[in-house]
Amino acid sequence: MPLRTALATAAGTALLLLPAAPLASAAPAAAPQNAPKKESVSVDKKVRMAADGTVTVSGTYRCTDSAGPVFVSASVGQKGSTTRYAIGGTLAVCDGKKHRWTNTGKPSPSTLTYGKADIEAAVVELRPAGVLGGLPLPHFHAVLKKSTTLAKS
Repeated sequence: MPLRTALATAAGTALLLLPAAPLASAAPAAAPQNAPKKESVSVDKKVRMAADGTVTVSGTYRCTDSAGPVFVSASVGQKGSTTRYAIGGTLAVCDGKKHRWTNTGKPSPSTLTYGKADIEAAVVELRPAGVLGGLPLPHFHAVLKKSTTLAKS
């Protein structure tokens, strides 16, 4: 086998193995059952809705290391409907500390009414994927689905 062909084959094999190498070393050790959560998201008890339909959702989040931009997203829905409404997005800081977040949005067209609702909140990172940092893919740091009340603001 010519030297040039051997080097090309070795380089190609090394590139194929690169993405798998960090996975083996990045496996976390098992955490004790009573260990505090390092990453979380919460939603305040009441979600506010103004007379014009503007919804404000707030709560806290905590996340650790990130390689790409991180956001706290929220959506709201009500019983009897399969429609969910996205309520803004807040840029998050993943430093291991607890932070407040607030998202505001005006779903249009909206069938939301005051009363019982459910909220989904997530801390989502857009991580570069692939060897060359190609298309960013979502990585979820924390997710919460919670029943709440849409109250007048």
